Amino acid sequence: MTTTSTQHHDEDIAPELGELHLEDRPDGPGAAMMISAGLGIFVLGFLTVLAEASAGAKTWLQKWEWGQGVGALAGKTTLASLAYVVALIVLWVIWRAKDVNLKMAFYVGLALGILGAIGTYPTFFQKFAS
Repeated sequence: MTTTSTQHHDEDIAPELGELHLEDRPDGPGAAMMISAGLGIFVLGFLTVLAEASAGAKTWLQKWEWGQGVGALAGKTTLASLAYVVALIVLWVIWRAKDVNLKMAFYVGLALGILGAIGTYPTFFQKFAS
């Protein structure tokens, strides 16, 4: 991911934006959101497949339910949420004042999200049943 600390000029791409006199803000926080969201979805899909493939992993994920009666789902969603929050905090701190390649961040987040979503489809994760 290419990062720069210089200001970008959106009015060069879309001249009509120059008339609005918008404050120039860094792209890093937006890129952090896109990538961390994709990572959270990916972790959910990965844990779904892992719980199906490994009885030990499924048992470990069931311990995260705190008496709610939802089984391994609680562990999957809790860990996926933690992955999202940790990734967001780390990337936000690193990129909060920088301009990054938003297109690349979007595609990375999209790819992670698609892979994670595939992992949550029963026809996919049931192929890994032990």
